[in-house]
Amino acid sequence: MGILQVQNISLSFGDRTLLSNVSLTIGEHARAALAGGNGEGKSTLMKIIAGLMPCDGGIVTKTRGMRVSYLPQSDIVFKDNTVFDELEKAFSRYQENLDRQHEIETIIQHDHSPSLLQELNDLQESLLDSGYYDREQTIYSISKGLGFSHHDLKRPCSEFSGGYQMRIALAKVLCEDPDLMMLDEPTNYLDIDARMWLQNYLKSYKGSVFLVCHDKGFLDSTVNEVYELFNSKLTRYSGNYTFYENQRRLEIEQLEAAYKRQQAEIERTEQFIERFRYKATKSKQVQSRIKMLDRLEPVVVPSHLKKLHFSFPEPPHSPNDMVVVEHMTKRYGSQVIFKDFDMIVTKGQRLAVTGHNGIGKSTLLRIIAQQDKDIEGTARLGTGVKIGYFAQDTADSLDMDGTVFSQVSSYGTEAAIRNALGAFLFSGDDINKKASVLSGGERSRLALLKILLQPASLLILDEPTNHLDINAKDMLLRALQDYKGTIIFVSHDAYFIRAIADRILYLSEGDPEFFNGDYDYFQWKLSERLGIQSSARKAEEAPKTSTAKADEAFKASFNFSSEKPMDRAEANRRRNRRNKLRSEIETLMKSVEDLEIRISEVNALMNLAENYSDSKKIGDLVKQRQSLEDQKNDLELQWMDKSDEYEKEFGSE
Repeated sequence: MGILQVQNISLSFGDRTLLSNVSLTIGEHARAALAGGNGEGKSTLMKIIAGLMPCDGGIVTKTRGMRVSYLPQSDIVFKDNTVFDELEKAFSRYQENLDRQHEIETIIQHDHSPSLLQELNDLQESLLDSGYYDREQTIYSISKGLGFSHHDLKRPCSEFSGGYQMRIALAKVLCEDPDLMMLDEPTNYLDIDARMWLQNYLKSYKGSVFLVCHDKGFLDSTVNEVYELFNSKLTRYSGNYTFYENQRRLEIEQLEAAYKRQQAEIERTEQFIERFRYKATKSKQVQSRIKMLDRLEPVVVPSHLKKLHFSFPEPPHSPNDMVVVEHMTKRYGSQVIFKDFDMIVTKGQRLAVTGHNGIGKSTLLRIIAQQDKDIEGTARLGTGVKIGYFAQDTADSLDMDGTVFSQVSSYGTEAAIRNALGAFLFSGDDINKKASVLSGGERSRLALLKILLQPASLLILDEPTNHLDINAKDMLLRALQDYKGTIIFVSHDAYFIRAIADRILYLSEGDPEFFNGDYDYFQWKLSERLGIQSSARKAEEAPKTSTAKADEAFKASFNFSSEKPMDRAEANRRRNRRNKLRSEIETLMKSVEDLEIRISEVNALMNLAENYSDSKKIGDLVKQRQSLEDQKNDLELQWMDKSDEYEKEFGSE
């Protein structure tokens, strides 16, 4: 364990200041997120903290012996080793002790000094306690959680795609078991099973975590403090990401009010200057106001928290049965992707298709969109159904010589198109750039917007949020919630699925399964399903060596028990008791969060001049805040008692 301190870090590129006297402290068992708009410098700050990039000023210090591991967003490629051998490198931290142990073992053949024998004993005990001899178990457990099979561990890293290369890198960081993990977009290449596993892993991780992530649901369940990087400054907020957003919303409302007042003041001042600029008797006042304007700090709302707006065109008329799939079989050579599969999607339904990578989600969407007709059986659209289909390679269809604006200019008025482009993070001179100079993420956003601007009764969206930040995701989410048509979409973002889907299709190695209910119900069922599947497959998948160790690792990673099953009545009683306690804990936590928001609102009111200058008003607000804090403290104690009660009865269930 240890503490890392960042003090007064500064960095400029030309005349742009990216970081200005940035400071933060990451303590033991910290769970912190780094938030901010695109281009604010989040990844740069992480690289500086990790010692991979120099800065203009400031220092990074850490407790002696503290180990820090860093996962970048992309561009890691492993080539020569197998996956297992690459992950085993994470345990090289023990090599110095191993070398010293071997050295002493050689020396004591001739020299039996007590000091050497004691040192050897200490080294051996240290290695036994460290987990070094359990490294095989650790590798199997972590790699399984991130979606690698036992066969995958024997394959060369060079055989894996870019997304799986990043999974290997993430697995290696987890195997390193550092005091501080710094993760830059760790969920980018994870399917829903792996995200769920990582989320649970980080909850119980004994070290500290500092991460950048655009998955709000993942952040809410993982972090308890947020650092916002904005205009080269860093500000800390306590609470998870949603609580941070609520705090910032209050501040932004004040900022926007201040902005309006400032603009009115600027207008009055400019009118005064223009009116009296050439009157000698007013010269002094004019110069004073000119200087005042020069000194005025502009009020700026953070780009990643600006309220973005987008709305879909009215969908055309459509039949009740939007999609009908009957006895559909799809093969790639000898590999069967779907066999005798049936599905009906009705008007107004919001179907999320999820499951681990490579299982056939994108294939199914291509078939529904009539882009892949090489099937047995039937997959048809209802009469008159007009689709909007966004695939992960849709960006390839853009006109590379056309500008951002010209790609979508025919879908509305200039003002409407500019607003839509702004909502998808294209503003200013960006709209005049040619598609050929855009990044892959920018092309994907533009292609998605091009699809969404066209009237459609059925939207078929394959990972639509992949290249959107949290703010743009929220904008799209709100627009999809208001959309009057039917939606079929693939996503691994739990927050996004939870907010939109009313039905979920889960694709796995077994038969496809529909869940008619919300995401929380699906997540609960999936957690159970993963445990059952892992148990059933463990004998088949375990390696020929260290089989028992691997089985125990899988049991540990999925928290399923090897005890005899309880009788049905006892199982039902236990499940009802567990659900009741969970509900009580969640209700208490929600009440605490509501009170924290109300306390923030009172604090904001106390900062207003009209209140703090009035002794009666400020006195009432102080009493109100104290009452809210007393209620919050009482609820937190109740929450802790219930959590302890749950932990004693159910442990990590």
